[in-house]
Parts: sequence; C-alpha cells; structure tokens
Amino acid sequence: MSETLLVTGASGQLGRSVLRHLLDAQKIAPARIIATTRNPESLADLAALGITVRAADFNDQASLEEAFKGADRVLIISTGDLDLKSDRRLKQHQAAVAAAKAAGVSHLLYTSMPNPEPGSPVLFAGDHYGTEQAIKASGIAYTIFRNGWYQENLFLALPHAIASGKWYTSAGEGRIAHGARDDMAAAIAAGLASGSTDSRIHTLTGPQAYTTTEIAALVSEVTGKPLEVIQLPDEALTEGVKAAGVPEEFARVIVSFDANTRSGRISMVTDAIETLSGRKPKSLKQFLEANKAALAG
Repeated sequence: MSETLLVTGASGQLGRSVLRHLLDAQKIAPARIIATTRNPESLADLAALGITVRAADFNDQASLEEAFKGADRVLIISTGDLDLKSDRRLKQHQAAVAAAKAAGVSHLLYTSMPNPEPGSPVLFAGDHYGTEQAIKASGIAYTIFRNGWYQENLFLALPHAIASGKWYTSAGEGRIAHGARDDMAAAIAAGLASGSTDSRIHTLTGPQAYTTTEIAALVSEVTGKPLEVIQLPDEALTEGVKAAGVPEEFARVIVSFDANTRSGRISMVTDAIETLSGRKPKSLKQFLEANKAALAG
C-alpha cells in the first residue's frame, strides 16, 4: 500500500509523537508522509528525514487545500485556538474538512474528545461535536479518535496541590481514566497507517478510572507526601483558580473539566489504545512514578 499520510499540527506535542510512531512503529517511509504546520522552519529535522513539510494555516482554507494536495489519509489534530466568545476553532476545523474534500482526500481522521454531544459541561465540547458533524456530512470515510484526558494534564493541578497538601476540586466521586499522550499518539498513528476504509469512532483512555480521592492516594503513595482532597462547588473553585492568577476564561474551562468528571461523562475505560497500537497503555501509577520529581518538586 502506498497511500500518502498527512498530519496537521505537526509541530505540536501530539503531532510530533504521531509522526515518530508512523516512522518507528508503523515503518512508514518518510516519502509517504506530509507534515503541515504554520511554521515549516520548526520542522526542519523532519524535512531532513525525507518527510514533506508544508505550510498550512487553519484560518486560510486555500492554504489548507494546497497543503492537502496529493494526500490520501489526513489526520486533523484539533487546534489549540480556544476562544469561548466565538466559534473560531470550529470554523478552523470546518475549513480543514472542506479543504480535504476539495483536495480529494479519501479518509479523514480527527482528534476529538469523549462524549462531546450537546449537554457536555466542557466549555469547548461544541467545537468537537460540530467538527464531527462536519466530517460526517462531508461524505468522506472517517476515523474519529475521542481522546480522553491526558495524564500530562495533571501537571496543571498536582504540583501546587502537592506543595500545599490540599487539592481543591469539584469532581466529586466522578471517575476518570487518564491516558498517556504518547500512548494515544501510538494508537492514532496505527489508525492513520492502517489503510482502513471503514468509518469508525474510537474512544482512547487509560487502563483504569479513578476518583480524585483515589488519585490523591496514589500520589501520596508515590511521593510520600500527604494530599488532602477538598471538594468545592464549581463557583467557589472558579474563584480560587482565578485567585491563583489564572485568567477567568481559562479558569472556567478548568472547572468545566471537573464538572464533566462529576457528571460521569468521562468515566469510561476502553481497550482501544492496545487494540489499535498493540501496546499496553501506561498506568497512572507508572506516570506518577516517572514524573515524581517534576510533580513533587
């Protein structure tokens, strides 16, 4: 099979990991890979390997159409352009879907989130749901990866919580199966390289779901430091996050994650990572042990 595979957002952490797995685990020849980014110079190391590097701007559909030319399977990595006051990110994704159709792409792949349907407490869920709908309406065969929360996201809260001994949350007894970003990248690369023509949705999670209290117990076990979980209402948690210096819009996003966990909408555990990539996903305890120094200071 000689399909050409394209990865957008190739200079980001997920994009670079996907490309590495395409080369190493999937044994895809560099000449079959296109990597796109707004700043091609940032991918000089990939170009040196023989990967085709192209400029692509999600705010410019014409640039996307040009970048996607000759690509058979295109992975759209959701952009980080969050703006709760507009639908800018959704429009970016819709432009990418339209560009893929114009370029004659045969299979679209996209990084979404679990349960993005209307009613999700996550403030940017509508961007993902709208993009999924655009992909389905395009008529192009698709693979949607609904990426669970990364283990790396715990760096947002844990270092400060460990230092103070108190972890403020509004997640209640909700469970979440954090997964390693690199494990998800391995699964996505496998899906991109698979040649599958079926339209599918895969939800990617870690191997076990925990409550915040259970995560805190694991943290204490690994670091040797006590960590008390303090449950707050969403409003009080938002004020506390703002008081820590986080801008209000991002504070609201952070708290919406906890509300989502509390609602049970991200409690699922799947075997999709292992099924797609053939590798066992890293456990939360393994992640904490590997990052003990960075978390505990």
